[in-house]
Amino acid sequence: MTDKHDELQHEAAQAVANEEVRQAVAEEAERPAPAFEVILASNSPRRRDLLEAAGVAFTVRTPVTPVDESLEPDLAANPEEAAKKLAERKAGAVIQEVLAENYEGMLIVIGADTMVVLDGKIFGKPRSASDGKHMLRQLSGRTHEVITAVSVWMVNAPTAEDISLGFRTFADTSYVTFRDLTDEEITEYLRKGESFDKAGAYAIQGEGASLVDHYEGSLDTIIGLPAGRLIREFPDLVAAS
Repeated sequence: MTDKHDELQHEAAQAVANEEVRQAVAEEAERPAPAFEVILASNSPRRRDLLEAAGVAFTVRTPVTPVDESLEPDLAANPEEAAKKLAERKAGAVIQEVLAENYEGMLIVIGADTMVVLDGKIFGKPRSASDGKHMLRQLSGRTHEVITAVSVWMVNAPTAEDISLGFRTFADTSYVTFRDLTDEEITEYLRKGESFDKAGAYAIQGEGASLVDHYEGSLDTIIGLPAGRLIREFPDLVAAS
C-alpha cells in the first residue's frame, strides 16, 4: 500500500513536467510570439502549477462576483456539457470585468472546471465531513470518470470600442479506480483536511493517492488542467510566453 501511495504521489509530482507537455511546448517553440496577455481564471494552485510547468506566462484573476455554479436539470444530466458550461462561465465572467475596464490589447483568458462522475452522477465539492464520507464510500472499489473542461477566450481590442471576441471549449476525460476502502481509512483520510475543496472529496496529487488503485488517461486532467492538450489546441499560449 505504501509503495502504491508513494508511486502515485511521485507520478502526480512529475505530472506537471510530463513528456506530453514537453513535446507540445517544443513543437510550438519556433512560432512568432503575438502580443497576447494570458489570464488564468482560477485560484487553483494545481492549475497554476500545471500551466506554469507548460511554459505559459500568465496572471491569475477571478471574478469579483462569484460565478453561479448551479446547473439546470438538462446540464446536470450531461456532465461533460455541464463542465464545459461552467468553464465558459468562469472565463466569460473575467472577460466581462476586463472589458468593463475599457481594455485595449490582445488577451487570452482560460477557464476550467473539473467534475468527478460516477454512474452519470456529478460529485462536487463536499459540503461537510459527512458529505465527503458519503462520496468516498460510493467511490470505494469503483471506477469513476474525472472530466476537466477548458474554455479559452481570445480578445482583440485595438481600442476600447473596437472589440473582437471568440472562444472555444473542450473537455478531457480520465478514469480513476479506487481500492476497496474501509470506513476507518475514509475517516482517517478526511482528517487530513485536503478533501473539502476537491471534487469527489479527494486529491490524487496529495494524500488521496492512497485511495487509488490505478487510473487511465491523463493525470493532468485528474489534477485539474490537461496542459498538453491545451497547448496543442491553443499554440498561441506558448508563443505568447
